[in-house]
Amino acid sequence: MWNDAARRLLSWDAAVIAATVAFPLVAAQSVEHFGTARNAGHIIVDLAPVLLLALVMTLIVATGEIDLSVASTVGLTSAAMGVMWNGGVALETIMPLAVLLGALLGAVNGLFITGFGLPSLAVTIGTLALYRGLSYVLLGDTAVADWPRDFTGWTLGNIGGTEIPNLVIPMAALAIVVGLVLHATPVGRSIYAAGANDVAAAYAGIAVGRLKFWLYVASGAMAGLVGVFWTLRYSSARADNAYGLELTVVAVVLLGGVSIFGGKGNLPGVLAAVVLLTSLQNALRLAHVSTEALTVVTGALLIAAVLAPNLLAAAGDALRSRRRRTVAPS
Repeated sequence: MWNDAARRLLSWDAAVIAATVAFPLVAAQSVEHFGTARNAGHIIVDLAPVLLLALVMTLIVATGEIDLSVASTVGLTSAAMGVMWNGGVALETIMPLAVLLGALLGAVNGLFITGFGLPSLAVTIGTLALYRGLSYVLLGDTAVADWPRDFTGWTLGNIGGTEIPNLVIPMAALAIVVGLVLHATPVGRSIYAAGANDVAAAYAGIAVGRLKFWLYVASGAMAGLVGVFWTLRYSSARADNAYGLELTVVAVVLLGGVSIFGGKGNLPGVLAAVVLLTSLQNALRLAHVSTEALTVVTGALLIAAVLAPNLLAAAGDALRSRRRRTVAPS
């Protein structure tokens, strides 16, 4: 029992959670305006699209797959919203249609990956370019900006007279649902089993292909929802909305301790990584660090997220091997 407790305390995701708690405390003392309630509200709004996309990305990566098309799906659903709005469609109709479009785009990924057996990396790199290109076909370089203030105001509004954004409640609800699915249902156990060994999982009766297909549908639907949020938050439907966001989403999932090879990881670590990376980016912006430097920081964290857990695991295996040799009878 003590060994299990020590292993959890020394795990990578525990280190990320500790850093998530420590960094804001340090930044609040060293970066002007970082520790204010208003800035905390800004951080929550900023992390919303990353967190929403990371929820389903966690499930996909845990199966040993990846979806690099999420940001392009956000852009395409946003562009489609602009076209529909210009065509006179009511926003109450546009929003569910945008989510449905995202689900269909995710189903295309799922069909090629599970139906034709193509590697998810290659497929989603292809659809990353395809969906972004279709966004420009729909809207070109123009922007649709005349969105109803009642809807755009809600995305930036707060609960009551507080500095707590309205987004907290739906984000928390979705995080709880995904967390329960991953950690407390047979679906979650199937996800881990498929990531650890999809052939063995199939022999155990798990419909691996169907499971992965519906995860890609869910990823697309979530990207469609983020497309709605992004459009209303910035009051602008553009083909380049969320450009490059997939890098940040993959970075937080891996930084949160989910293995790129599948079969390992948990949602609390990913949620902590979302808060950590968004807080870090916010502090750097307040310190007037350039956008290019923010991209460098994100890339460096992505590399660290891949290397560090494997280095720690190798070090732990070496230490246990040395202990076994020490206590082995002569």
